[in-house]
Amino acid sequence: MISPLAYVDPSAKIGNNVTIHPFAYIDKNVEIGDNCVIMPYASVMSGARMGKNNTVYQGAVVAAVPQDFHFTGEDTLAVIGDDNIIRENAVIIRGTHPDHATTVGNGNFIMCNARLSHDVELGNHCIIGNGSQVSGNCIIEDCSILTSNVLMQGGTRMGTFSLVQGGCRFIKDIPPYIVAAHEPIAFYSINTKVLEAVGMSETIIKHIAQAYRILYKVNTSQHDALLRIKEQIPTSPEIEYIVEFVKSSKLGIIQHK
Repeated sequence: MISPLAYVDPSAKIGNNVTIHPFAYIDKNVEIGDNCVIMPYASVMSGARMGKNNTVYQGAVVAAVPQDFHFTGEDTLAVIGDDNIIRENAVIIRGTHPDHATTVGNGNFIMCNARLSHDVELGNHCIIGNGSQVSGNCIIEDCSILTSNVLMQGGTRMGTFSLVQGGCRFIKDIPPYIVAAHEPIAFYSINTKVLEAVGMSETIIKHIAQAYRILYKVNTSQHDALLRIKEQIPTSPEIEYIVEFVKSSKLGIIQHK
């Protein structure tokens, strides 16, 4: 159902069973997949590529023009996957250059007044809390959570199953499987409740905790800590991922309080 009170550019590609409510705005150069719902006063701007089963709530903007001085008017993209919820007044900004789009995976919940800036890469099944601001070129890996009013500075990265508590801001990377808190931000704990909820074994959770004890609490260099993790903890995909994440971090990881 497309309301006659909505504006839909004639060139927009609209899938099957899409509902576009009154006063929504659908720009040119837009693709919307099957079973999406666009609520009143939502705007889907040029460069949006939306998959199936997405809901865009009132006042939200998808594929806004980049707030980046390097942007010179190119046709760029914001690519949205399937089964995402984009709540009221959230903003997703498209990429700055044609070779790197803003991307949102599947099954994410982007809450009221949240913002994903240009060239952000958001994985699958993440939560971006009310009022949280994700600056340009950030990477948020699968199943991560920003609670309310978090400020994620440009170029930073969050590992999978990480969580940042409300009101925090950070300029370094958040390693996987942890909770980050405090001001200034620091390692707080392992994200145990979430890991248990998704069925991770007690043994693997203990190994993850041991790895972070070595990384954060043993008085040694990060290089030596990573060697100790590889030597002392049984190998698993989770432990290998922690080691690789820390080694590959360009900005460094947050510290222990």
